[in-house]
Amino acid sequence: MNTIRIELYAPEYKDDFVRLNKEWITTYFRLEESDLHTLNHVEEYILDNGGQVFIALVDNRAVGCCALIAHRETQTFEMAKMAVSPQAQGLGLGRKLGEALISYAKEKGIKQLFLEGNTLLEPSMILYRKLGFKKVPVSNSAYQRCNIMMMLDIE
Repeated sequence: MNTIRIELYAPEYKDDFVRLNKEWITTYFRLEESDLHTLNHVEEYILDNGGQVFIALVDNRAVGCCALIAHRETQTFEMAKMAVSPQAQGLGLGRKLGEALISYAKEKGIKQLFLEGNTLLEPSMILYRKLGFKKVPVSNSAYQRCNIMMMLDIE
């Protein structure tokens, strides 16, 4: 039986976060400048700015991740950089990561989250809807691959 845990970021997970995201992005798209900026500056861009990174561990091995990114200039918060290793898909890790991020955001008093995605990735669209995200018009996307934006109002 697999032991599944969701952990908050620690420096020893940085390489896993980068590896998982590069693996996911390059499987479906290409790395963009904004990806490289985030992945090369995890602590400065995400953590020091008021965000958090969540790591999914299966049997103590990092196989999934996602990030809560604070955008101070617009006073918004983004669920981003969700990736699950192909070997670990089907274990519900995306949902567990999303639920951990939403719970954390609620604890921090965050009232709304947004995400940017691509509708070609139907499993992710299903997951986001299950988590309560609703489609909104795309505006100011940081990624060429983005063709959908979704918002979640946190109770």
